[in-house]
Amino acid sequence: MDLRRLRLLREFEERGTLGAVAAALGYSPSAVSQQLTLLEKETGARLFEKAGRGLRLTDAGRLLAGHARLLLAAAEAATADLAALSGEVRGTVRAGGLQSAARRLLIPAVARMQAEHPRLRVEIFELELEQSLPGLRLGTVDLVIGDEYDGHPRPRAEGLRFEVLYEEPLRLVLPAAHPLAVASTPVPVAALRADVWTASAEGTGHHAMVVGTCRALGGYEPDLRHRSSDADVQLELVRATGAVALLPPLTIPRDDAAIAVRPIAETDLRRRLFTVTRDGPRTPALTAFLEAVQTQAFRLS
Repeated sequence: MDLRRLRLLREFEERGTLGAVAAALGYSPSAVSQQLTLLEKETGARLFEKAGRGLRLTDAGRLLAGHARLLLAAAEAATADLAALSGEVRGTVRAGGLQSAARRLLIPAVARMQAEHPRLRVEIFELELEQSLPGLRLGTVDLVIGDEYDGHPRPRAEGLRFEVLYEEPLRLVLPAAHPLAVASTPVPVAALRADVWTASAEGTGHHAMVVGTCRALGGYEPDLRHRSSDADVQLELVRATGAVALLPPLTIPRDDAAIAVRPIAETDLRRRLFTVTRDGPRTPALTAFLEAVQTQAFRLS
């Protein structure tokens, strides 16, 4: 059996549709369908059946997908072991993360790799953790930087390795003309009940943290009118519309006269950044890049 076709089967098991598999891997849906049809011929088993307008795995398909997980993991481990034997830092590392992590951690690490290991190719993309995990589990992504907030821990999925990278206190961001911004003192979340809030998109950890913080510390449901996973958009909403935000310092510019950055009065609320990789041996390339990311995080501390 062709390992590339087995990977497509695993992608289908994880993502559920031919279209999603095609979008994730950069193929056309017809090309994915053709390769999976060839896999059925190779195995002599019916792997898919109709489900409405789409397809779903048969019992044989689910059985083979389970074996594919083991075969693909073994192939990846063999590749890592061979690379470690040579000790050469080369190949490709695909890394992703949220905006602040990409800007402040991943990009400086890429610049260092270009100087120290010119034969290493690093591909960077900006993506929330929830969107990155399928690719990480399937082997199309090697490293993801995610975040979590006090009171809102992330689940630790089996087969993945989570390591804390960086920790920082959250800050309230107010327009400079806000009455509570006059004094350079901590601001109570409870005092912002009447304000308009901005946060990341619904379903993200940041959105849940903002809503949960207003409920727990202020006893109210925030007037959350503006949603953007781009911290720069949230900051512009603070400057231009008078909204308020709750953001980590890595996302906040220094010496911006249009905003006021204040500690939270009621508590010390923190965000943690962590790296996520697959369990198992790491290639010298991934090890070198991860060390560069960790060094950059230490410099920011």
